[in-house]
Amino acid sequence: MQKSLSRRTFLKNTALTSAGFMIVPRHVLGGNGFVAPSDTVNVGLIGAGGRGNRNANALMALKDVQITAIADPANYWDLANFYYRTEAGRGPVKKRLEKHYGSGLSIAEYTDFRKMLEQESGLDAVLCATPDHTHAYVSLMSMRAGKHVYCEKPLTHNIWEAREVRKVAKETGLATQMGNQLHSSKGIRLTVEYLRAGAIGKVHEVHAWVGATRWTVGLTAVPSNSHPVPQGLDWDVWLGPRAKRDFHSTYAPVSWRDYWDFGCGGMGDFGCHDLDAAVWGLDLDAPNQIMLHPAGYSDQDIVPYGEIGYFHFPARGEQAAVKLNWYTGGLKPDVPEMLPQDLVLAGRGALYVGEKGMMLYEGSGKAPRLFPEELNRSFSLTEPSLAPTNGHHRDWIDAIKGGAPASSNFDYGARLTEITLLGVLSLRMGKKILWDSENMKARGLPEADAFIQEKVRKGWEM
Repeated sequence: MQKSLSRRTFLKNTALTSAGFMIVPRHVLGGNGFVAPSDTVNVGLIGAGGRGNRNANALMALKDVQITAIADPANYWDLANFYYRTEAGRGPVKKRLEKHYGSGLSIAEYTDFRKMLEQESGLDAVLCATPDHTHAYVSLMSMRAGKHVYCEKPLTHNIWEAREVRKVAKETGLATQMGNQLHSSKGIRLTVEYLRAGAIGKVHEVHAWVGATRWTVGLTAVPSNSHPVPQGLDWDVWLGPRAKRDFHSTYAPVSWRDYWDFGCGGMGDFGCHDLDAAVWGLDLDAPNQIMLHPAGYSDQDIVPYGEIGYFHFPARGEQAAVKLNWYTGGLKPDVPEMLPQDLVLAGRGALYVGEKGMMLYEGSGKAPRLFPEELNRSFSLTEPSLAPTNGHHRDWIDAIKGGAPASSNFDYGARLTEITLLGVLSLRMGKKILWDSENMKARGLPEADAFIQEKVRKGWEM
């Protein structure tokens, strides 16, 4: 055996016969990619930008996890003037990791994550924090390589990808988690518990709003000129499945979300957060009608400043039909008469309308508020239905080690993502979508097929 062959690789790939006993690979005993509870989980970080850096911080807080490799087409990004207020890219994140782990550990680094998958045989799992347009490709390649996967939201960039990722996750049986971290927060989980316990009776309408807007507010066209490619950036790898184009600073490192080719606007960015409690708590499946309207300028290339619109979910089992209203860009619903008329809605929140009353959740860790006020006095949550969470990343690691599946695993994450992307589809089409979920078709709109499954560059097929 070569000295470089790790104990984990040895146990995964070798079976020895000794004294009549067979020592078999651990995945035979504990599932695909099984890691013993006593072992350290080796993770490869794919995408070392702002979100990648924050995810790295979360994993560094777990004592039984070690990031051993990084893949990112960019060596360095200065994010001081962006939301993340930091430096990122392979270089800065590698430096932070090596300082954290100490003992002279050298983190392997790659420009192309595919090379990492080929060469880092000791990896148990990967965390994907790339731009939206590469989420599906990274997740599919990684699962097919036998790696457990955590992928940032939205799980995919189009609906076909969501279904493909869901299918492969089920086929492989690997531990997965979508990175909608609020899913594991106290406030959203309490909202789900209240909905399941019937605090306001059967729910027939939901309003969800978030103040998200475009990064580049005055954007009206794709760049007509180009900028020099930053040193240390492999622009071709960054583009991934998308058609070749010249680099421009409005594409990267952060404002790629403003372009349909790479991002999905406020709907795609926040739908998996702010629709989560409704989808989870009411067990919503596919809507049959979706209509979103843009607020502010948008076109076939550029996402709108904000959005307003609705999703209609037909009755399902004991759940009544639900109309879900969505608002971004500072738009909010009216304050119903049942609520105090001097109430000022927070910049982010959700309002649930039921047979008995209303429930308001304003995006904090506090419990939802029930209206009329007597509901707060008469309702008590006696038997929680959700298993406790140890944290969004912790739950994924525990699932890798044979624990229960993480609650935003790809089976659920893909369903939530598809609902979100149906809103994106309506925005991009500029039309109401009559959704045929079984056949993955927009009725009467064959031109929608190009957005349901987008074309990809040769070499990036999924």
